[in-house]
Amino acid sequence: MYIPRRYEEKDLETIHAFIRENSFAILISVKDGMPMGTPIPLLLEKDGDGRDILMGHISRGNEQKLTLTEGAKVLAIFPGPHAYISPRWYTQMKVPTWNYVSVHVYGTVAIVEGEALRAALSRLMNNYEHGMPRPVQMEEIPEKELNADMRGIVGFQILIEDIQAAYKLSQNRDEQSFHQVIGQLEQGDEVARNVAAEMGKVGKRLFGGASEGTE
Repeated sequence: MYIPRRYEEKDLETIHAFIRENSFAILISVKDGMPMGTPIPLLLEKDGDGRDILMGHISRGNEQKLTLTEGAKVLAIFPGPHAYISPRWYTQMKVPTWNYVSVHVYGTVAIVEGEALRAALSRLMNNYEHGMPRPVQMEEIPEKELNADMRGIVGFQILIEDIQAAYKLSQNRDEQSFHQVIGQLEQGDEVARNVAAEMGKVGKRLFGGASEGTE
């Protein structure tokens, strides 16, 4: 992914937190020279050796399963919040642009089956059920239905080999313009407000103190 230096995030803790909070990714692989992609949840975990991995599964009916073989190279794209930035929000008129956060993870596939897959599915379910008013445990699902569903999926893990994180959040603007952009985004929809929140975190590093909108 092309990332100008000012927009590159290198702090692994920050990136890992983003992946956990935006875990519905697009998994990209290649079959016969053609790229294939599937939107799926990918859970950030550690393997038995303490290495960072992504755990996931896809349907056996999905042709992309043919690319997910032992040792295959894949790309997982974790898209974050994004928003259009109007030139009128700056202290001086500039061209419009788009602010966004996106993380690309490159790695190698290993197939996961049997009890290891069942345990991985349980962890995945617990991750998303956490915080629900009445969280469901895997043990509550009828065994017959669970086994049938497991036969219909291909489980895998991705050993993470490279992470590229782009946080394009108006770091190239003057401080007043930066805060004005935050203020305008805070008046927008939920996605725009999420971009404003990410800008606020970056602003503390750029300018120090609290980074809040001026509008």
